[in-house]
Amino acid sequence: MVTAIILTLITLAFVLIVIEDIIHVNKAKTTLFFGTLCWIILFISPLHGQSPENVQHQLDHNILEIATLWLFLMAAMTFVAYLNSKGFIQNIVHKIMPSAISERKLMFLIGGFSFLFSSISDNITATLISLAVVMSLKLDPKKLIKYATLIIFSVNSGGVSLITGDVTTLMIFLDDKVTIGHLLLLVVPALFSVALLAIMLSFGLNGQVEFTKQEDRRIEKTDITIAVIFLSTIVGTLTLSVLYHVPPLLTFLFGLSLMFLVAQFLMRKKDVNKKIIDYIREIEYDTLLFFVGVLLLVGALKEVGMLSKFTHLYELMPAQYANYLMGILSAAVDNVPLTAALLKAEIVMSPQQWLSFTYATGVGGSMLIIGSAAGIIAMSKVKALTFMSYLRMSVYLLIAYTIGYMGSYLAGSFI
Repeated sequence: MVTAIILTLITLAFVLIVIEDIIHVNKAKTTLFFGTLCWIILFISPLHGQSPENVQHQLDHNILEIATLWLFLMAAMTFVAYLNSKGFIQNIVHKIMPSAISERKLMFLIGGFSFLFSSISDNITATLISLAVVMSLKLDPKKLIKYATLIIFSVNSGGVSLITGDVTTLMIFLDDKVTIGHLLLLVVPALFSVALLAIMLSFGLNGQVEFTKQEDRRIEKTDITIAVIFLSTIVGTLTLSVLYHVPPLLTFLFGLSLMFLVAQFLMRKKDVNKKIIDYIREIEYDTLLFFVGVLLLVGALKEVGMLSKFTHLYELMPAQYANYLMGILSAAVDNVPLTAALLKAEIVMSPQQWLSFTYATGVGGSMLIIGSAAGIIAMSKVKALTFMSYLRMSVYLLIAYTIGYMGSYLAGSFI
């Protein structure tokens, strides 16, 4: 009876995630509500005669996973929130853009920029800035849809090779399924698939576009210093993890503390209305609370023994084919709970197969507009971009995803 109640609540929670845009209830609220409710029920009516101490032990393990992911994201997003609020990122974009460029070259430039920027920041910021660039050009709606499609795919592709770029990549890394050295092998196939999609989408684009230069905001010495600290933190995280197995969470929290201390020193003589530590309040807490709720739900799913059902697909076919399908499935089912569920199901795969799974869950959500945060943001910003208009690009997206996945599996052979 308890198992049926919890499964019903979890199913309802995931349905509410999918129809968020219809009911206009933030998915962070629904997942947190149902996630905590499921665990309360598990304490009130323990399964299989478990003692409250055993349930507490399982919850503690679940909370540790959540805290590790939450703190890492909080640190990374605070850096980006500060630089974004100061206009630092927008200034860099406008400085590197030429005054005029062909539509075809712009397609490759935007794809490359989205790919690179999403590797070092969160997907939300990368999507918003990339969209702001193309929307400032007053393009024809049909052309704008093509650019938005490429941005969504590029943003999702750019994050898979670095733990700072994609949450599912971070989750797989923290579970010791892949190393940072393994993940770097994904750069080439992911970038190649973006270039392939840019080629396909650029057919029919023969015009010229001109950039209207905006008045640059003054870049303060403090902003440059914090940008350097952010980049150094990313490099330091990768280096220390590879050489000394230092947890990325420690390195990023150290970088965040260094940011606070240096900024406090540089701002000590300035009349500023906002303290540097206040930028923590500007990060996307909805996103962080959503992860908390989802991981609580997945933890409850494991308690009732349902995660083992995910192994059935892997029993029916080789892991490399199952991973490919799981990636496409992540376009309909949020890739965070999907990844968390598969990790907790303890499926045995080789590092090569885990690497291809990392690519699949990171990029597969691009198949549908509702399959990733980048897609949902783009749909809210670009009026011409709807579920159906994006679906018309599905053939191009499927080809690019398939080639990228094949490349990721091939790259894994070098492990």
